[in-house]
Amino acid sequence: MASNSEIINDSSTMPITLDDKPTDRRKTSLAARRGSRAVVDEAPQAVFDPSELSAADRRLAEMGYVQVYKREFSWLSTISFALSISGLYASVTTTFIYPFEAGGPSSAIWCWLISGFGCYCIALSVCELVSAYPTSGGLYFTIKYLAPEEWIPEIAWLTGWLNLLGQIAGVASTEYGCAQLLLAAVSMASDFEGYIPTNRQTVGVMAAFTVLHGAINSLNTAALEKITKSYVIFHVAILFACCVCLLALCDNKHDSAYTWTEPVNNSGWTPTGFSYIFGFLSASWVMTDYDATAHIAEEIKDPETKAPWSIAIALGFTWIGGWLYTIVLAYCSGDPTTTLKNVVDQPVAQIFYDVIGRRGGIFFVVMACFVANFTAMTAIQAGGRTVWAFSRDEMLPFSRIWVKIWKRTDTPLNAVWIFCALCVLINLIGLGSYTAISAIFNLTAIALDWSYCIPIICKMLYGKMEPGPFHLGWASFPINLWAVVWTTFVTIIYVLPTIRPVTAENMNYVSVLIAAVAIFAVGYWYAAGRYYYIGPRVKAQLIVGMEAQGKGKADSSGGDSDERKIA
Repeated sequence: MASNSEIINDSSTMPITLDDKPTDRRKTSLAARRGSRAVVDEAPQAVFDPSELSAADRRLAEMGYVQVYKREFSWLSTISFALSISGLYASVTTTFIYPFEAGGPSSAIWCWLISGFGCYCIALSVCELVSAYPTSGGLYFTIKYLAPEEWIPEIAWLTGWLNLLGQIAGVASTEYGCAQLLLAAVSMASDFEGYIPTNRQTVGVMAAFTVLHGAINSLNTAALEKITKSYVIFHVAILFACCVCLLALCDNKHDSAYTWTEPVNNSGWTPTGFSYIFGFLSASWVMTDYDATAHIAEEIKDPETKAPWSIAIALGFTWIGGWLYTIVLAYCSGDPTTTLKNVVDQPVAQIFYDVIGRRGGIFFVVMACFVANFTAMTAIQAGGRTVWAFSRDEMLPFSRIWVKIWKRTDTPLNAVWIFCALCVLINLIGLGSYTAISAIFNLTAIALDWSYCIPIICKMLYGKMEPGPFHLGWASFPINLWAVVWTTFVTIIYVLPTIRPVTAENMNYVSVLIAAVAIFAVGYWYAAGRYYYIGPRVKAQLIVGMEAQGKGKADSSGGDSDERKIA
């Protein structure tokens, strides 16, 4: 339990409202420092007797929140959810072009292995924080316990907006990728000659997919758990079948010396060693959104254990499984110049077509599309819960709308559909410029990874975290430090154009978007946020001590004698 929460186990004591004193102190310090008009919580919205709560629900109440979802996710479904976020098979299929273009097969192999280690350090660092503070707010919520009290609102605000904008951009890119894969299969059916998809067709299919995934996420948690549970078996089976088919049917595999050691520079960057580092992008794009599983923590049984271990297992499999899949693609990639000339900009689709044939190639591209659909579906579930959790803390505009729970399914439908709408709106940019939409997609990993690194930095600097069941022990600090160092390094690569000479068409405009996000977050804070946002709020109170129960409820809820009062 965090040190700034207090529960006294004495029948003569009055009920203790969790974190109300720290909140009052925060309000006082903020008012003195900048004259803020933010209003603290007048009273908790729910009062509980801890004997009536499960261990997970009590822990949530200790952190100041009311349990509103049904905890349906088991070990298998939680691991499956965590694995589906990376979408290993589909994600490697669509991002293989970057290392392959930058340095050829050897770049794809070595850069995935090295980059994967850096990404896994980020994932393990996230696991520690999720285990200590498992709520739907994810790592944004941890700022309440990790940062200095007087800076909690500002740091939580920045972390929250980076995380939310990163998730929106990530789901938008996944939906766009779903459309690209499906239309690539259609183009393959015409031998890449009779049909070439247009931007309008891609955007239209993307919108249809997004609506479908929004509709699925309108179901209740039990239905979502059942759908998610089967995914992990399907995904592993497809990945294994694809690798076996490629190795068995490829008659012109590259030799090991070429595959592992010879750089092939098709990017235009010099020297070739500099071009080689763009191979780090593939693993960094695939292995992100680590805390998506944390955003469904309030739907998981025993989230302090299941959520972090599921992230660790899923990302470990993604790192090693993705590396093995990349090795197979590298051996079977054929001539890089020919493969990269694929008319739908999907070199792996070209590899499938050349090695397996048209029918087999269509099958595996459609399966990649199917896997990407699972990724988008689960990411929207996480994104909807994020919007809901941030609205619970009154961080977003119109929070009272997005925080509503639909009684029929006990899920936040308003939050789900506003999240879907924002994803579609972003992708409409693709109608005018694919270059612009690509920059938005590149923003995903930068925004998400820094929304993780900010809490990690706070953890290292201030040492306030009390570990949960998942903890790295003596290795915690070096792994946390490398996660931040790696994120800093790879962020520099993210903002560089991957092709030279640089033109208006191939320029990487993500640096402009980073500046825009920073201006938005800071500007919105000073224009409005500082007047109403005080950080994660207190919505629940535990009553400990049967004799004080009646009086405690009356005192803490304004005279209401109900044991649970929900506003």
